[in-house]
Amino acid sequence: MKIRLYEEQVMLSTPQRPEIDNNTIKLQVGIIAMVLANVTDFLSGGDITSISASYHESEWGRNLFVGLLFAISAFMLAYNGFSRKEMLLSKVAAVAAFGVAIFPCGCNGYIETIPHVHYVSAAVMFSILAYFCYLFRGRAESKGHVEARRRSVIYTFCGVAIVFSMLVMVVDHVFNDALSGFIPRLTFYCERVGLIAFGISWLTASKLLPVISADDERIHPFK
Repeated sequence: MKIRLYEEQVMLSTPQRPEIDNNTIKLQVGIIAMVLANVTDFLSGGDITSISASYHESEWGRNLFVGLLFAISAFMLAYNGFSRKEMLLSKVAAVAAFGVAIFPCGCNGYIETIPHVHYVSAAVMFSILAYFCYLFRGRAESKGHVEARRRSVIYTFCGVAIVFSMLVMVVDHVFNDALSGFIPRLTFYCERVGLIAFGISWLTASKLLPVISADDERIHPFK
């Protein structure tokens, strides 16, 4: 009886943190970004040419696509970072993610609600996410310990992956779908790479994983 009472007290004890902090936001954003592409592809029946095309392919795919982007937008709006620049960039990224969600792309012959808003929003969002990798990398390098240096390497690879995926899509567009003519799902693959890289970088920045986070900086999200 005493053991059970103790367990209930531990489970119902007051949280150590009264609200969600920056690291918990990064954890949640990272997980959402990493699963967004594959889950929407699965719910849309597979073989979608872009993640945004899920909006038109199935009700489940559309609802999840819009819902997860709304979640990313909300978390980015709540994230303030550690500088005024970081705070402002996160707000712009939040608006861009919202724009991607509510203004469908002109995929597969569908007409855009407002021309170019979807693509401009996506470009702004991914550009800011790539820049966040640069900011995270600089912060990690300034700490100097071995776990921070490991994070720095991860941020570098993630930033390069996001920029590279964007450049491939730009080149394909400039040369009239020269690449996607050979790889029909090129846009989807590039978007998936960019989102997974974004997710990995924010999951890394959450300070949750032991190998890349020192003992005194690691978070415990359920305490």
